[in-house]
Amino acid sequence: MGKQRYPLYFSFPALAVFLLFFITPTLIGFYYSFTDWNINAPDIRFVGFANYVELFQEPRLTTALSNTLIFAAAVTVLQNVCGLALALVLNEALKLRNLLRMVFFLPYVIAPIVIGYIFRAIYHPEHGIVNELLRAVGLGSLAQDWLNDPAYALFSIIATDIWRVAGFAMVVYLAGLQFIPKDLTESASIDGATYWNRFRHIVFPLLAPAFTVNVLLSMIGSMKVFEMVMVLTEGGPGYTTEVFFTYIRSMFSSGEFGYATAVNVVLFVLVTLVGVPVLMGMKRREVEM
Repeated sequence: MGKQRYPLYFSFPALAVFLLFFITPTLIGFYYSFTDWNINAPDIRFVGFANYVELFQEPRLTTALSNTLIFAAAVTVLQNVCGLALALVLNEALKLRNLLRMVFFLPYVIAPIVIGYIFRAIYHPEHGIVNELLRAVGLGSLAQDWLNDPAYALFSIIATDIWRVAGFAMVVYLAGLQFIPKDLTESASIDGATYWNRFRHIVFPLLAPAFTVNVLLSMIGSMKVFEMVMVLTEGGPGYTTEVFFTYIRSMFSSGEFGYATAVNVVLFVLVTLVGVPVLMGMKRREVEM
C-alpha cells in the first residue's frame, strides 16, 4: 500500500504560524540592527553598518565572545562525556538503576535560576559546602572565593551547568543504547572481544544519532547561556564571566536597543556558522542498523 498523500494546503496553518512568530520577528530584528534605535532618540534612523562597526571595536564583546566559546566547548565536551559514562553504567542490570536514573536526571528539570541560587550558597567563600568540605578533610588551603575570583569564576559556572545538564545527555544515550541489538555485543563477547573493543567497534558507532542530538543541543544551548551566569556572577567580577546574553541584556537595560539587536544578530550568525557544519559532519558518521 502506497503512502497516503495530503493536499499541500494542509501545511498552510503551520507555515503561517512559523512566518508570524519566527520569520517576521527575525526580519524585524535584522532591520532594527541597522538603526540607531535607543531610549533617548526622538525617532529611529537607518545608520547602516554603524552598530556592527562599533560592536566589533568594543573590548567587552571580545570578552563575551571568548567566554561564550570557552563555556560552549567545555560544557559540550564534558556534558557528553559524563552523560555517556552515566548511561553506560546505568544501562547495566543494577538493582537501583531506575532510582539512579531519576536522581541524575532530576537537576535538568529544575529551573536554571533555582540551581544558580543553590550553587551561590554552595560556593560561598565562608560557609559554602565546597570550602567546608575542603577544610574538613584538611585541604583548607584549596578553599577559594569561587564566584568572585576571576581565575575560578567561569569554571565554577561551567561545573554547575555540567551538573545540571549531564542527566539529559544520559537519557538520550540510554535511549540510543536500547536500539543496539544485544546479539551484536553478545556475539562479540563470545568471540573474545573485550568491553573496550565492543564499545569502540559496536556501541560507539551505533550511538552516532544520539551523539548528533546531544552535541548539537548542548552546543546551541550553551552558546545561549544566560540565567546561570546572571544568577551566579552577573557577568563579573568585572567582565570576566561576561557572555553574549549578559552583554545583550546590559545594552538593552541601558536603552541601546538598535546596538543590542545587532549583538543578537551576531550571536545568531555565530550559532548558525558553528551549528550547521557540526550537524552536517556528525550526520555523515551515522550508520544504519
